[in-house]
Amino acid sequence: MSELSTRTKVIVAASVTVALAAVGIGYVQLARNRATTASPVPAAAVTLDPGPRLLVVSDRHATTVSRDDPSGPRQVSGMECVRVYAAAGTGVCIQPETAWSYQLVVLDRELRATRSFAVPGLPNRARVSASGRMVVWTTFVGGDSYSTGGFSTRTGILDTRTGALATTLEEFAVTRDGKPYRNVDVNFWGVTFTADDNAFYATMATGGKRYLVRGDFAARTLRTVTENVECPSLSPDGTRIAFKQAVGGDPQRGWRLSVLDLATLAVTNLAEPNSVDDQPAWLDDGTVAYTLRGPDGTPSIWSVPADGSGKPALLLDEAESPAALG
Repeated sequence: MSELSTRTKVIVAASVTVALAAVGIGYVQLARNRATTASPVPAAAVTLDPGPRLLVVSDRHATTVSRDDPSGPRQVSGMECVRVYAAAGTGVCIQPETAWSYQLVVLDRELRATRSFAVPGLPNRARVSASGRMVVWTTFVGGDSYSTGGFSTRTGILDTRTGALATTLEEFAVTRDGKPYRNVDVNFWGVTFTADDNAFYATMATGGKRYLVRGDFAARTLRTVTENVECPSLSPDGTRIAFKQAVGGDPQRGWRLSVLDLATLAVTNLAEPNSVDDQPAWLDDGTVAYTLRGPDGTPSIWSVPADGSGKPALLLDEAESPAALG
């Protein structure tokens, strides 16, 4: 098995360190802001019913706001979350279990827990398929032998209908450039499901490169599609992927928010000029939302047209992890 080059190890370590710092800073900042934001209301007052609303993390809690007026009143639930997402009345919340550990909670439309289990490491990404059936998550973990920076990623998938669970995509068979591939340094993150609840896209990192991979959950297989695609998010019409693209292929130079046409593999850079270290979320077929952090780690949610036109628009201050409920 090949080893990562020294330069690649430095890049991976630096990228993970930055991401972990953002998670930590953001969590502390949101904790500090709790005293100045609206008091949480009972979880039952907030629902995941489909409608013109956004689900976000605000004040460390699952929160809904009007899609038409996101700067208006916030319905802040009693459900504490670091990451949230929801679709078709099913939600996912990654929340603190103890001071040093986290659990993943699957929610019904009334924010009642239907299943929960511990997840390793620090929360990074969470998604629900459009039908509400598939729940996916990514965390930063330590202890992998190839990770000289001390951390790597672990990505899991749960089929809420059958109970089938894959605790890590590293168990799936990989085909790279048409040939079977296996390496100790393979890492995955940022899953997005297609409409059939079986096929999905994710990021795979290995040998100093990052690939868009297409997976088959039932067959437990993955195959590469193209390079330099991170944190993919499939459009509602299933034809495009919004993602973050390392500038010049080098994550140390930051990421450009972009959209990939799956039919042609053509890439369109979006109008956001800042580096976006997030898995974008589609608000509709023409608009992408994402989180940016200020110098002190405070998050805010922005949107931008998906065709490269227009300019970024601020949707919500002091919030992150956006999901369109309908």
